[in-house]
Amino acid sequence: MDKENISLSQLLTLLINFLLGSAIVVGIGGNAKNDAWIAIGVSTFIGIGIIYFFHTLTNRLEGKNLFQVIEFCIGRKPAIFLTFLYINYFIYISSRVVRDFGELIATAIMPNTPIEVVSITFSLLMGYVIYLGIEVLARTSEVFTPYLFVFYILLAIFLFVSGNANIEQLQPVLGEGVKPIFKTIFKNLIFFPFGELVVFTVIFPSVTNKKYSLRFSFIGVGVASLLLMIASLLMIFTLGVDSMLRSNFPLLSTGRNISVGNFIERIDAIVVFIMMLGVFVKGTIFLFGGLKGLEYIFQLPYRYFVLPVSTIVALFSVLVSIDFADHIQEGMKMVPFYLHLPFQFCIPIILFIFLLWKQKKKRSS
Repeated sequence: MDKENISLSQLLTLLINFLLGSAIVVGIGGNAKNDAWIAIGVSTFIGIGIIYFFHTLTNRLEGKNLFQVIEFCIGRKPAIFLTFLYINYFIYISSRVVRDFGELIATAIMPNTPIEVVSITFSLLMGYVIYLGIEVLARTSEVFTPYLFVFYILLAIFLFVSGNANIEQLQPVLGEGVKPIFKTIFKNLIFFPFGELVVFTVIFPSVTNKKYSLRFSFIGVGVASLLLMIASLLMIFTLGVDSMLRSNFPLLSTGRNISVGNFIERIDAIVVFIMMLGVFVKGTIFLFGGLKGLEYIFQLPYRYFVLPVSTIVALFSVLVSIDFADHIQEGMKMVPFYLHLPFQFCIPIILFIFLLWKQKKKRSS
């Protein structure tokens, strides 16, 4: 099994695109209404704490990923069972990410294209890139991320130049106090998108410069959070809170309001590029996490499993819910407490305690 390496700049862009991912497709922090941007800003500090915890978890056993840490803590046989659970979790989340993009394309961009076609095409593309290696995904992210920033800037400029962005729609700030903000943070944002950084416990061992990897991780979380805050503000300025909450894809609806001199209009391609890059990186990283789990269990290179697992992701993305409303309801109500909470926090915290205990015991003996 070959050792793959990614640079610090590649780690940075992977983190940025991962956190944008499906969060920028469906929008986040909407429960805080006008204060959604404040909720995202406050949750940034929690996100930094989360990435610090996951980085420390793998860094205490240098060169070991999540599954190897599990084996060190509880032994090979129990680790296989727990790894199998994580494989299912990673593949399931990858399927949900593909479904987000499939709904976007099938309902808003190409309504005559069946969602099954979008899902299988996108999943096989993810599988092909990860078959080439995590290095290829990292380089792809590194190459296209500058365009992401350029398109973000253009989107903001066009919205203000066209006169569709009304800053007054941000008022009242803290109109309902801080309770909705903290409720949104601890019921939603802490799990999605920041808690999903647990999958980076599979990627951190591949970073070449371990000395500065934590610093670049902090920067990645900070930059991604800033972009999410800007997106939230642009949506509130342009759509208003009520229209933003009613829209399935609020950023796309925001982009469609642009009209500069009746010449620059309907710049859907820019918005779709921003969304597609994040969704592609996020879905592929979760797919990679599941494949590395299979590699650990069967002691075979993960590339043996790419095609069947990619096909499973495509299948699950279609079967995961009946329609988009059911998909969002399931993702906001059930997944955070039945899947995110145990796999993102409960199990890693218990593992960390076991890890500290075993390392202390080993030193004392």
